[in-house]
Amino acid sequence: MSGSAATSTRIACGAGFAGDRFEPALDLLERGNLDYLVLECLAERTIAAGALRLLTDPQGGYDPFLERRLAPLLPVVASSGVKLVTNLGAADPAAGGEAAARLARRLGLDLAIAVVTGDEVSASLDIGRPALEDGRPLAEHGRLVSAHAYLGADAVKTALDAGADVVITGRVADPSLFLGSLAHHRGWDLADTALAAHGTLVGHLLECAGQVTGGYFADPPLSEVPGLAHLGFPLAEVTDTEAVITKLPGTGGRVDAATVAEQLGYEIGDPSRYLTPDVKADFTAVSIEDLGADRVRVTGARGSQAPDELKVSVGFQDGYRCEAEIDYTGTGARRRAELAAAIVRERTAGLFRQLHEDLLGVDPIRQPDGLLLPGSGRCRLSLTAQADDADEAARLGEEVTALYTNGPAGGGGVRVTTEPVIGVLSSTVGRTAATASVALARSGE
Repeated sequence: MSGSAATSTRIACGAGFAGDRFEPALDLLERGNLDYLVLECLAERTIAAGALRLLTDPQGGYDPFLERRLAPLLPVVASSGVKLVTNLGAADPAAGGEAAARLARRLGLDLAIAVVTGDEVSASLDIGRPALEDGRPLAEHGRLVSAHAYLGADAVKTALDAGADVVITGRVADPSLFLGSLAHHRGWDLADTALAAHGTLVGHLLECAGQVTGGYFADPPLSEVPGLAHLGFPLAEVTDTEAVITKLPGTGGRVDAATVAEQLGYEIGDPSRYLTPDVKADFTAVSIEDLGADRVRVTGARGSQAPDELKVSVGFQDGYRCEAEIDYTGTGARRRAELAAAIVRERTAGLFRQLHEDLLGVDPIRQPDGLLLPGSGRCRLSLTAQADDADEAARLGEEVTALYTNGPAGGGGVRVTTEPVIGVLSSTVGRTAATASVALARSGE
């Protein structure tokens, strides 16, 4: 199906990161009169975490919330014809697709589910290449866990062209999820840099969900945003030349020129040269027109030929981290917390790569007569250590726990966690190193 130049395509974002709220996506599906719903749930850290889970769990690479997110949505997708596109496949989109198909069968639904693979490029990554962040070779940063190239909109478009109702991807660039959907629906040629830039602008504005509807804009008293507890997520009405960013009536938040302008500049670096797998987008001439009533028209994105190389998100295991906390209360709480920190520093000197400490809390309350309110002070000592070995890192937790009876007085509420540290860096690969592949199957078969 394709849209005419004047007829708009309605596309929405129902999640902007892995830990986003669940209910806005269903609200958009039920009331948004949508053509496409995108769940953008993947970041550099979360895909590396998925790759780490794969080392111990062959089915652990996809997003842990996949079934919970999709369960209320798939019946509406099946009955309404709205297409759902998501990167919930994370580090193992094939397993994510299988999980989505099992869920659909359990719900009695027959859906065409497409899986996009090809982003994992560890085998072809040159670890002698420098990391974009610090210029040091990737090999110097730790044990390689994963390397995922950013696939483009063509992968999503191919899946939808094949008849998919649901598309499960791994690492596809965030705006490309939207651009691929729009290109399929509107019959766009992705080689047309003006259309690719236009769709990339739409995707960039929508990809972080509640950020563009006021979530990230709220900073009272400088900028007030109503109804944040029930923030509405964004949708766009898109033609070949413009898009209107809006949200559902009756939801919290705000969509105006200020919220859209803030999201426009989010994480793009040089606005005249925003690099994606699909296009070098130039946002410097973008026009933002506030139409009122939570509606903003955007136009004017320009584009040039896509980069020759693809960005790669590289995950590596960078030792272990232990976080340990303990509370001190009452008069002198801060002084006792400071003493506890000094004890731990002395007992672990030279053991960790680094040790960071924070004192969180307040001094005792002074009453109008000048006397301190007994028991009113509270100070929480928070310590974080990083080490090459898990047992070494865990020593921090042992030392903080021992403070219970070894002083200072009044400590309690110890909390300790020890976990591997996932480092994330960026590099590049040639386009031939990452070839997208699409597999389509019906959940009912």
